[in-house]
Amino acid sequence: MSLLTRIRVSRFWPMLWKEFIQMRRDRLTFGMMTVLPAVQLVLFGYAIQTDVRHLPTVVLDESRTADSRQLIAVIGNTGNFDIVGAVADREHLRREILGARAAAALVIPPDYARDLRAGRTAAAQMIVDAADPQASSAAMAGAQLAAGALSTQIVAERFGVAPPLEMRVRPWFNPAQRSAIFIVPGVIGVLLTITLTLITSTAIVRERERGTLEQLVVTPIGKTSLMLGKLAPFMLVGYVQMSVVMGLGKLIFHIPIEGSLPLLYLLALPFMFASLGVGLLISTIAKSQAQAMQLSFFFMLPNILLSGYIFPRVAMPEPAQWLGLGLPLTYFLKVLRGILLKGVTFGDVWQPTLSLIGLAALFLTISVRRFRKTIE
Repeated sequence: MSLLTRIRVSRFWPMLWKEFIQMRRDRLTFGMMTVLPAVQLVLFGYAIQTDVRHLPTVVLDESRTADSRQLIAVIGNTGNFDIVGAVADREHLRREILGARAAAALVIPPDYARDLRAGRTAAAQMIVDAADPQASSAAMAGAQLAAGALSTQIVAERFGVAPPLEMRVRPWFNPAQRSAIFIVPGVIGVLLTITLTLITSTAIVRERERGTLEQLVVTPIGKTSLMLGKLAPFMLVGYVQMSVVMGLGKLIFHIPIEGSLPLLYLLALPFMFASLGVGLLISTIAKSQAQAMQLSFFFMLPNILLSGYIFPRVAMPEPAQWLGLGLPLTYFLKVLRGILLKGVTFGDVWQPTLSLIGLAALFLTISVRRFRKTIE
């Protein structure tokens, strides 16, 4: 007897076939699961940028010399700052920043060029609007790097002295340091978490509200077969979503695929089971679809904030890091970014994979045990 025949004669098959028929009839839900991820990918990929560049910058040049103009050009060429105009005094500078017309200001004092020609240390000031810490830190780092490069150039040209130390930095896996390379692979995990958890969290609840749970009660289908029958169609939808997001990420954002795609699809299986298990667990707790959606969103927010999707986990407080260890997305991000960006093999990601398998088994076991094939 073939495997397909065994599946068809098992008690699991009727439940699986019922879910596929229901999915085909509910075209709106199916469209949301297949079309919305593509829209969200484009929005997230373009909107979420961790590299802050092109800050509007005004200049107060009190030196008005060739040396000061050289400094202004160097600052503008970094890409961190866009010189949008000049100001006459510090009060004008203050009004530009207060009015949000500028996020930074370069101040060059009158004695800047005179100090350079006399061999003294010349000072310039970069004023940054630090209301946005991420933007201000990027601006300050860019200004310091630009000043250091110009200082080395001036010393070499005017005094013929080589710098005593040269640090050559070579970034791996993302040489251009593009945010999309880091964000878009994570979008795959986030979208799968949102879709699989939210859709499956309403599965049992929907059966109860529509009155179809009575039909399941009188069937000889066991709890495990019923749960697996509800999971299988969404697994297929998850793989479709994953393929769509990766294809668009490659086409639109030029995301590299360095590792094995079959390995990635294989290791995505325990993550999907874990996400579906959470959704099913929520569906056994909630009494209505509204409650199921609220509990789902309550679970999704920590996934986005504590998993390392946007913020590095090493910078989080220790209690937050411990909470993140209970989220499937934390481990799947390591698998995703490792295979897509670094080309790692299974030997490099077996630990997060084992954690995913453990979480999937835990959530599914609790869901099956909590489920009662009765009408309350």
